[in-house]
Amino acid sequence: MNHKIVYGFILITLSFLTGCGNSKKLSMTNPLLEPYKTPYGIPPFHEIKNADFKPAILEAIQKHQKEIDHITSNPQPATFQNTIEALEYSGRLLQSVTSVFFNFLSANTSDELQNIAKEISPSLTKHSDNINLNPKLFNRVRAVYQQKSSLGLSQEQKMLLEKTYKNFVRGGAGLNNLDQKSLREINEKLSVLSLKFGDHVLADINKFALVIDQESDLSGLPETVVAAAADEAKNRGLENKWVFTLHVPSYEAFMRYADNRALREVMYKAYTEKANHDDEHDNKQILAEIAELRAERAQLLGYPNHAAYILEEAMAKNPENVNKRLQELWNATLPVEAKEEKALNQLAKEEGDSITIQGWDWRYYAEKLRKKAYNFDEETFRPYLSLDNVRKGLFLACKRLYGIEFTEHNDLPSYHKEAIPYEVKDKDGSFLGIIYADFFPRASKRGGAWMTEYREQYIQPDGQFITPVISVVFNFSRPAQDSVALLNFDEASTLFHEFGHAMHGLLSKVTYPSLSGTNVPRDFVEFPSQFFENWVTDASFMKEFAKHYTTHEAIPDSLIEKYQRASKFNQGFATTEYLAASILDMSYHTISAETKIGDVNQFERNVLDKIHLSSAIPPRYRSTYFNHIFNGGYSAGYYSYIWSEMLDADAFAYFKQKGIFDSQTALSYRKNILEKGNTEEPMKLYIQFRGQEPGIDALLERRGLK
Repeated sequence: MNHKIVYGFILITLSFLTGCGNSKKLSMTNPLLEPYKTPYGIPPFHEIKNADFKPAILEAIQKHQKEIDHITSNPQPATFQNTIEALEYSGRLLQSVTSVFFNFLSANTSDELQNIAKEISPSLTKHSDNINLNPKLFNRVRAVYQQKSSLGLSQEQKMLLEKTYKNFVRGGAGLNNLDQKSLREINEKLSVLSLKFGDHVLADINKFALVIDQESDLSGLPETVVAAAADEAKNRGLENKWVFTLHVPSYEAFMRYADNRALREVMYKAYTEKANHDDEHDNKQILAEIAELRAERAQLLGYPNHAAYILEEAMAKNPENVNKRLQELWNATLPVEAKEEKALNQLAKEEGDSITIQGWDWRYYAEKLRKKAYNFDEETFRPYLSLDNVRKGLFLACKRLYGIEFTEHNDLPSYHKEAIPYEVKDKDGSFLGIIYADFFPRASKRGGAWMTEYREQYIQPDGQFITPVISVVFNFSRPAQDSVALLNFDEASTLFHEFGHAMHGLLSKVTYPSLSGTNVPRDFVEFPSQFFENWVTDASFMKEFAKHYTTHEAIPDSLIEKYQRASKFNQGFATTEYLAASILDMSYHTISAETKIGDVNQFERNVLDKIHLSSAIPPRYRSTYFNHIFNGGYSAGYYSYIWSEMLDADAFAYFKQKGIFDSQTALSYRKNILEKGNTEEPMKLYIQFRGQEPGIDALLERRGLK
């Protein structure tokens, strides 16, 4: 997934603000407030202490407010330069400090950082509202907007003006004082609730462990999975035992291979009931309040619901278009899922198991059926998909497509010893940026995978080109002691996925920071990432990087053929669980301001019963741990993955016509998609690259739904 650092949070006491004291003195002792004297201007991770964050953020807020005051007190009439550009380049210190803080909070958190986040959240929200609801500032922005047709602006300047004006309107600048007060209160509450939601999910994941002390209970599990579980136990001081956790690599492997059905049920229920236990980590009341507050805010801003507010700025434009597309895909998927479920029940019967397939059975019997129907065992691929080989393949694909080179630089400061820094250069040798790659799970890292930025690409007013500092974060299966990391296909695809986001950030060539890189609509941002996944499983390219980690032999054609034949297997399940989560997201965010969620579990059941979701398939994310929508930027936007997949399937079909490394096609993709950020409407950019709008046929064909 793409993880943008967005700030809009904070409320602090006057005494603490005044206690910040002398700004000059503070900046001398706080590395976050000084110019970075590091190679490439990366954050001085080795110097930053947790105690630095709160005073740095408060100081940066004050500085940003002074920059805003300078704009609003300008006696000259408002112009594009003295208002729109001045506003765009204001707050760079605050952006710099908060990007470090929130990246730490996600990838290297602690109780101390989580407490700091709760303390500063109201203040950041208050500061954001002070800008969005500043009448003098809005009047100047509006004055420039009203002259837009006569200003002779470039395309990028027009887009910046349009986005800036809309952001003020959508941020409540046109509301009366009473409504603005209500908006501030809602925003402050939402910022705190969102943080609590994410903290509760992480705490619930970390507190669960399935400890196995009988070797017989490991039946069916591959050696690599058993070895990793033994290492996890050893790290916890549990000798001669095996530990499985709710981190995805551990959970998925157990559910796919463990013969012990009772233990699969234990794992399944622990996973699907995260933060749903009526205890201190319960998220039901929190998420209900988040959904209701978002609906109230949308009504205040003149929208029928939160989804309408969010989607106005997306490619989809409105909830009706999203729901129509989701329903089309659901109708195409349901018959395929029903056939798959019938086949799994039949297989269980043939194996003498008198059961009806439940949620804790699906992955287990699907793996058995895949082996039987396609002679396909995903574990036979792992030796060819070592992390090192897949990473080399990724770098090779980037070089052939765009001419860029990655060079590891372990001498650079890093936020964690496992985060590897790379210098990235273009084909002409020019420096493009720095990227950190952080591969394995740990207690201080939230689940999933994401790309984020410590600094986005942009051009300063003096013409200096600012290069990006990017991070890609994963939770791959950690290798057993003294072994190498062997990936499955999902993990290999995830590596390419997040680097696809990274290409969007690294290859950006945009003037204004708010329009650069991945600062695009949610249903477009996943296009470059999902598009890059296609190179992992292309048969011809796979042979170049998928080599056995001990013998170095290329993956046999017979294995590739098995993969290609089985690639559409279980797509009814995969598509159904994804669509169910997307529909659940839209259901929470199309409620009106008068609606009360009530019992969250009942609300969820009603939504899923209405679409006739099989009891054997939960949504990919159930409500109480749906971080994407309640603690991320994907509210009313989880559908965007399949919307983007429509684009990526269509685009890759075009690439295959030309050749997957065709230089002219790759150049067109780079110039029209990766370099442009949000400087033009996404559909226009796609047409400039592809020559036509995307169709859905390639998506249905890929998923076996035609």
